[in-house]
Amino acid sequence: MKNNFLLEMQSRGYLNQCTDLDKLSEICNKTPISGYIGFDCTASSLHVGSLLQIMILKLMQKHGHRPIVLLGGGTTLIGDPSGKDSTRKILENNQIKKNIRSIKKVFNKILDTSNKKIAPIFVNNAVWLTKLNYIQFLRDIGSHFTINKMLTFDSVKLRLEREQSLSYMEFNYMMLQAYDFFQLFKKNNCVLQIGGSDQWGNIVNGVDLIRRKLQKEAFGLTSKLITLASGAKMGKTEKGAIWLNEDQLSPYNYWQFWRNTDDRDTERFLNFFTEIETAEINNICKNEKNINNIKILLANEATKILHGEKASKNAEQTAKETFVGGGLGLDLPEIRIKSKDIEKGINILDFISKNKILSSKSEARRAIANKGFKIDGVIIKDEKKILQTNDFEKGVLKLSYGKKKHYLIKII
Repeated sequence: MKNNFLLEMQSRGYLNQCTDLDKLSEICNKTPISGYIGFDCTASSLHVGSLLQIMILKLMQKHGHRPIVLLGGGTTLIGDPSGKDSTRKILENNQIKKNIRSIKKVFNKILDTSNKKIAPIFVNNAVWLTKLNYIQFLRDIGSHFTINKMLTFDSVKLRLEREQSLSYMEFNYMMLQAYDFFQLFKKNNCVLQIGGSDQWGNIVNGVDLIRRKLQKEAFGLTSKLITLASGAKMGKTEKGAIWLNEDQLSPYNYWQFWRNTDDRDTERFLNFFTEIETAEINNICKNEKNINNIKILLANEATKILHGEKASKNAEQTAKETFVGGGLGLDLPEIRIKSKDIEKGINILDFISKNKILSSKSEARRAIANKGFKIDGVIIKDEKKILQTNDFEKGVLKLSYGKKKHYLIKII
């Protein structure tokens, strides 16, 4: 393998499996290719668990190839059973369309949309899937799939082994994903499908379908599924999902997520989620003795890719002011209170639960009993504490939960 794109895939730790790595390398050396990754649209934002796939699309662009972003407006109507213990909630079409519009914002921020040769192509598989004639589909496509083989795929086998229900609707998902690749190969000359390692069976189905129907060669490639050193799944914390859309997670909180990376994951994540060259990463991790400096570098670079350099610098400065200087840090997440409400007084337990700082009053009560909350650095000792105007200095106070969760409370 001598292709720069695939070599960097390998050196960064992205590459897991490929249907024919040598042949794909040979084609990539001859001409730029188009490759696609599909994304479910079950929520209005992707979370950080999808970021590795987006970084691979970005890497394609770096090496002169064109990414295709398939937003699954059609397949989301069904739900991918891969890695799932139960049937997904079925969404209405209008909600899926709304989710697609929201999700696209992230791709437009991370990927290069200005260079026409490598600008991403956005496709929605609802365009062809919702127009299928069922009988014709079974004759033309279903005849190339055997139940024997479909039962061997992990997405099916694991559910059956656990005696968990798998609907016929979900069972059809792998045929629809293969048909997506078939359509993109014909319409967009897309020769490569990329996905997580849990998608290997579905991807191979698409490669086989193209070979059977068109007598052409296509390729499948998977990346490794990321688990944290702690054993937890990438993308979610005990406090909730790490969303990519700014309206669901502030740049500061996104920066903090990377800043709080486990020491054992830091070098790996620099390779996965930044554009720093691998040789430089090796050098930094070998020579920098202070792991916190490396984590700040990770947080800065990862935040810059998603939210821009200014937001990254503001987040770092806010962290310094908040944790080192003891200041307010003006880029902290804000909670706004109407002046008429604060004049009446607001119970601290009501405030914490209403603004979802913690999930319930009982959880807030326990945290206060354990001296977990502070106002402007002073421990809240009484769960009956009433927030009043005189708690605010110039209409602002800082509410802290533990050492790493801080909010600016502003009167408006």
